[in-house]
Amino acid sequence: MRVLLWGTYDTGKPRTRILRDGMREVGIDVQEIHIDVWKGVEDKSQLKGSRSRLLLLLRWAFAYPRLLWRLARAPKADLLLIGYPGVVDACLASLVGHLRGIPVAWDVFISLYDTVVEDRKMLRPDGLAARCLHGLERRALRCVDLAFMDTSAHARRIEALFDLPAHSCGTVWVGTETAHFGPATMPPPSDDAPMKVLFYGQFIPLHGIPTIIEAARLLDDAAIEWTLIGRGQEAEKIRTMLASVPLPKVRWVEWVDYEKLRDWIVQADLCLGIFGASQKAASVIPNKVFQIVAAGRPLVTRDSSAIRELLLPAPGCVYLVPDADPHALAHAIREHFDAGNWKHGLRCHAATLDAIGPKAVGAQFLHLVRQCLFRDGA
Repeated sequence: MRVLLWGTYDTGKPRTRILRDGMREVGIDVQEIHIDVWKGVEDKSQLKGSRSRLLLLLRWAFAYPRLLWRLARAPKADLLLIGYPGVVDACLASLVGHLRGIPVAWDVFISLYDTVVEDRKMLRPDGLAARCLHGLERRALRCVDLAFMDTSAHARRIEALFDLPAHSCGTVWVGTETAHFGPATMPPPSDDAPMKVLFYGQFIPLHGIPTIIEAARLLDDAAIEWTLIGRGQEAEKIRTMLASVPLPKVRWVEWVDYEKLRDWIVQADLCLGIFGASQKAASVIPNKVFQIVAAGRPLVTRDSSAIRELLLPAPGCVYLVPDADPHALAHAIREHFDAGNWKHGLRCHAATLDAIGPKAVGAQFLHLVRQCLFRDGA
């Protein structure tokens, strides 16, 4: 199978790299036509200032004529794949792809409308901008022959949100770069060492950072050290919370390079996932969870139908707690602390490793497109 990966997709996102590399690992011939308009933009919803937005818009505007020209002249592929983010890409590429008789698939991954309006509440749902965004994304979803998300729960949510036919949206896991985030053997901590709890990620509502802060406050008497790595939309809110009642055992590191994240993960005795209360938070398995699983570290995260597609509760390894519940989170962390297994360098998730690497993701994608678009065996 020949797949043409096309558009302004963001190679800074692990999702894009894992899917691309995974396709190649399962024998798909992947060609790329790409212009990187997202370089240096880590959080797309947090673009600040009119100058930054104008520069991005200009980069976008100048990219599409070249991309479409190259697409029209490229050797015909079996499938045209639009990477994340691709709302505009999907609309434009479908015109050329269908004229050339090429089916079009879109890795939606994260709905822009769901993120900006429903989850982060940056636009009013009844406002003109939100309605236009919903209409554009709905149009893009109906342009392509196959759209897919990262979990079945997320696929069902997108179908409901954009009034798509039931089970029309597929699923391909995010996975992780297992060669980078693989497990490591760490020396056991000394008997008097504190338990190290780690959170890393964007400070956005989906992650539920206030719940983590409140849980740390409830456990302030225990021999537990907390590290928060990240920044984002809720940074000022978290700064105010920490300033009002300081927590000496909580350390906040605003940035760690992607290449160094594994060192922080493998040195943690317990890693934190997400705790937000939104429907989106209930529908996703974020990058960090796959990375923590690959590193073999114990995990506590919010319970949801999405996380149960990958993990079930397992004493000492996986703790699933209700969303936005600091008492439940504190109880799970206390349980892990009291059990003492963390002092012995327990390695978790060994049975899950083969299911989350790039090759497994590539195999998921290949099965999906064959099932939905090439049932005759192409």
